[in-house]
Amino acid sequence: QVHVVESGGGLVQPGGSLNLSCVASGAIFMLNPMAWYRRAPGNQQREVVATITSGGKPGYIDSVQGRFTISRDNARDTVYLQMNSLKPEDTAVYYCNFIKTEVRGAYWGQGTQVTVSS
Repeated sequence: QVHVVESGGGLVQPGGSLNLSCVASGAIFMLNPMAWYRRAPGNQQREVVATITSGGKPGYIDSVQGRFTISRDNARDTVYLQMNSLKPEDTAVYYCNFIKTEVRGAYWGQGTQVTVSS
């Protein structure tokens, strides 16, 4: 059974920065691609924001490209999301998880709230 704990969210003004962290367990972290997702207010679905392969290759959706950076520390079973130049439309609950559904099953963590507002 996998488990993740996200942290680092908060309230920030437009243009500000936050660094999210996620500690994962229950699977061989270093062998698994990971992702950050978010669910905006009023949305039922989570959208993928950024991905990172087991080898550290990142991928981003267009709306965060150049502003967000995903990274991982396999020694600490941790994945990070550095978010810069935040916009109000980035407001959401952010979740991290294993990408492979055969690894994570139906599991999702609690997420961490990010609110961008003046």
